[in-house]
Amino acid sequence: QVGSFQLFVEGYKEADYWLRKFETDPLPENTRKEFQSQFERLVILDYVIRNTDRGNDNWLVRYEKQDDGLDLSDKDSQWTITEESTIKIAAIDNGLAFPFKHPDEWRAYPFHWAWLPQAKVPFSQETRDLVLPRISDMNFVQDLCEDLYELFKTDKGFDKATFENQMSVMRGQILNLTQALKDEKSPLQLVQMPRVIVERSSTGSQGRIVHLSNAFTQTFHSRKPFFSSW
Repeated sequence: QVGSFQLFVEGYKEADYWLRKFETDPLPENTRKEFQSQFERLVILDYVIRNTDRGNDNWLVRYEKQDDGLDLSDKDSQWTITEESTIKIAAIDNGLAFPFKHPDEWRAYPFHWAWLPQAKVPFSQETRDLVLPRISDMNFVQDLCEDLYELFKTDKGFDKATFENQMSVMRGQILNLTQALKDEKSPLQLVQMPRVIVERSSTGSQGRIVHLSNAFTQTFHSRKPFFSSW
């Protein structure tokens, strides 16, 4: 890796900082739901690209707490203006992603967010409605692979065989995610699913319409990494 382009974001702190704060000062319900929604999107991003370096120190949170309210009064009326709390998540340091194989048994590369209380909550209907129609369509997945090919091949060290292995891992992650969303699983239950790779079949259909059954071969890995915590 020669280098990376990074965009500085203002007002954010490491997730660890805010997660500790939220233990003693819980979020208002509306803000909690928004945080959960954004957390689920972080989970999906990390899981699909198989981020091997996601600790709670390399995703950020910006939280602007609700004002108590400002009274504007005159002799005829009284108004109270209240600004709602806002919360945003920023995923950073995504460079160690798209592995060409699942982690070896001796090193799990766990998703550290899996230990959070938010990971035990089933994916929301909002997230399921947003993501499931896309990733359950193998043509969408194939388009994604083609877009990534156009991006990855600009690297001077690009190797097509390695790229195909990377896509096999990613397709397997998407397959698991699809099933997890259909079954209304939680992020924690998602990462407990057997690892799977989905390889392009050498005898599969080469047409524009892609079907999983005749274009790809699935391989499941039932053994978990030795240091896995789930």
